[in-house]
Amino acid sequence: MVGWVSARGLSGDNTSLSSIEDALSFGFELSWKRTFLCRECEASQGNCFAVGDRYTCSHRCYDDTGFDLPLPCSIHYYGVLTIMYGGISIVSILGLRLLFGLVFLTALIVYKLRRRHLSMYQSIEDFLQVQSNLLPIKYSYSEIKKMTNKFNEKLGEGAYGTVFKGKLRSGPFVAVKMMHQSMASGGEFISEVSTIGRIHHVNIVQLVGFCVEGSKRALVYEFMLNGSLDKYISPQEGTVSLSYKQMFDISLGVASGIDYLHRGCGMQILHFDIKPHNILLDENFNPKISDFGLAKLYSSYDSIVSLTAARGTMGYMAPELFYKNIGGVSYKADVYSYGMLMMEMAGRRKSMNPFEDHLSQIYFPTWIYDQFDEGNDIEIQDASEDDRRLVKKMMIVALWCIQMKPADRPAMNKVVEMLEGDVGLLQMPPRPFIAPRDHIAGDSVETIGVSSDV
Repeated sequence: MVGWVSARGLSGDNTSLSSIEDALSFGFELSWKRTFLCRECEASQGNCFAVGDRYTCSHRCYDDTGFDLPLPCSIHYYGVLTIMYGGISIVSILGLRLLFGLVFLTALIVYKLRRRHLSMYQSIEDFLQVQSNLLPIKYSYSEIKKMTNKFNEKLGEGAYGTVFKGKLRSGPFVAVKMMHQSMASGGEFISEVSTIGRIHHVNIVQLVGFCVEGSKRALVYEFMLNGSLDKYISPQEGTVSLSYKQMFDISLGVASGIDYLHRGCGMQILHFDIKPHNILLDENFNPKISDFGLAKLYSSYDSIVSLTAARGTMGYMAPELFYKNIGGVSYKADVYSYGMLMMEMAGRRKSMNPFEDHLSQIYFPTWIYDQFDEGNDIEIQDASEDDRRLVKKMMIVALWCIQMKPADRPAMNKVVEMLEGDVGLLQMPPRPFIAPRDHIAGDSVETIGVSSDV
């Protein structure tokens, strides 16, 4: 039997005239076996081809997809496209989900931060609302700008803010402290307003008013014409030199102010940062304690208070803030700071000076104690006998205040009594102990501010 066979096998109508004409025109294959042997292969859409004298059926698909995969031709073309487009779709969906997730996470973080800042601002507003009957005047930020002539005259800068000179509409000058942005969260601001805002004492600076507007924080104090005490302890050229009597009166005024904080205002207020920079002097050189950013309020019945970490300025911080085994933290921490302050005032020099020519004078309090213990008088140039007695009294009281153990230090009311009494009645305290933290190269000052858990 002879059959006409096309390129893919037996034609479906190989007996028609048109099929014969096509075969004659385009060529044909003459086969006696292929028609029958390849019928089932081609019916299953396979490729039937001769290998030697045998015919083999293959279902590998060679088409225009460009792939050579062992898939049936019926699913090969569309299957590959399905896999390609499906993979692209899955990757796109995952990418979009990741993108939307990042956008959502960013929005959530921004929202939380805004809520946090708003809650901080709200806590300040809540505090001011509750304490409104105790607080001074509240100013708007525009009034603060007008008061300071757009912050034209800068008086100084501290750890928590920059101080500008201002003038009230009624005439008096004021000092306006603009809190640094990093300190505007509320802790230091509330600390100052809640302490100094309710205090009225001749030796404590008066808070005239404050400003809370958005993230802006300002404190308005009475203006102190002669600035801070630190520039008079070691006076520079052009600075007025204070007499020993004036130094003594300043030390007595500061002691009275601290005693009031500890015992005289209904609550126990611990300042934690008594130092020359925070003692301001008015036009008559009357001292006023300022800067209550680290101050804490406690019950008058609390003999020991709780802090999470040390606070204050290096060189004036009590040792119990570092060494818990010598005693708990109490109002005696302010007594120690006051003692270091008064020692500097009496000696007109820093208590710790590693550049001193005589090694024995590097730690000034120890050198002073040794001089008294050996019966030597402190040499003071151009000083009268009364001046020498005042200086000796200040130094002996200061040595009592800087005792290592808090229990060995006097309370501030006792300090006032000793300063007002006769120097001849004062007993010598034990020799002051040099703590390891006092061995500091240089006289750099570091202010450490942390929150307490009370």
